[in-house]
Amino acid sequence: MSQKNPNTDIRCRVSSCTYHCGDRDYCTLNSIQVEPCQNCGSGQACDESMCGSYRHK
Repeated sequence: MSQKNPNTDIRCRVSSCTYHCGDRDYCTLNSIQVEPCQNCGSGQACDESMCGSYRHK
């Protein structure tokens, strides 16, 4: 497996994403797209946005 280089400007704990940096809590992309969640507007942080760049491993 190739070594992934962390982008220390993008913190990430989603280990199921192909862009997650292994045992380090960073993304390996140069940038990400933050998308609104469907039916957002509840005011709860977990319901408002998600990473649109996520790809399952």
